Amino acid sequence: MTFSFLGINHVQLAAPKGCEAAARAFFGGVLGWPELPKPEPLARRGGVWFRCGAHQVHIGVQRDFSPATKAHPAFAVRGLDALIARLAARGYAVTPDDARGEEGVRRFYANDPFGNRLEFMEL
Repeated sequence: MTFSFLGINHVQLAAPKGCEAAARAFFGGVLGWPELPKPEPLARRGGVWFRCGAHQVHIGVQRDFSPATKAHPAFAVRGLDALIARLAARGYAVTPDDARGEEGVRRFYANDPFGNRLEFMEL
């Protein structure tokens, strides 16, 4: 092949118009992800971008928004129990998942403020 993939640069999650404050409170405040500046031409569209480890998560405004309740990104975490406690303390439901039965892997699901499904896993 004359091409190869290096990995994922960013994941985009959809959200309704006016989502920015709730996105900042959840992704920035609860998860602790630093906000990234959006390029000026894109900033006018709304939404907000964050850094998650070496990757980016873009929250984009979608007209006729409907949350992704099945499709989801999975985020690798160190300190899964601390994250579970932090989410629970702030009223976010956490759904453990051991259906895969992978040895040494723990995971759970939670929803962002817009109802998008998110997976968090510790290897």
